[in-house]
Amino acid sequence: MNELMKYVESQNQINREFPEFKAGDTITVDYKIREGNKERIQKFQGIVIQISGHQMERTFTVRKISNGIGVERIFPMNSPFIDGITVNKRGLVRRARIFYLRGLSGKSARIKERTIIKK
Repeated sequence: MNELMKYVESQNQINREFPEFKAGDTITVDYKIREGNKERIQKFQGIVIQISGHQMERTFTVRKISNGIGVERIFPMNSPFIDGITVNKRGLVRRARIFYLRGLSGKSARIKERTIIKK
């Protein structure tokens, strides 16, 4: 049974490269939206709250503030509708799931930026 699942996943897997990101990072997701027979790309920029699942079922949740209201969206990593992902800032957090951001607002909801030192 396990071998059969691996075979089906390997046949349906979309091999696309996205940048490495984790919870606390600010990213922009370019998402294809189809309206009738037209197709456009919409950008969704926010903070990654969690990454869950593995392999084919991997998803990530992005949260942004729109007109003072928090909006969260769950994106499947292997979705054919994701056109691209851009990492804007690297966040410095100690948890893998930062749901505590839902209760914060204003300056307390800011995340420190992680500095990367290259040798």
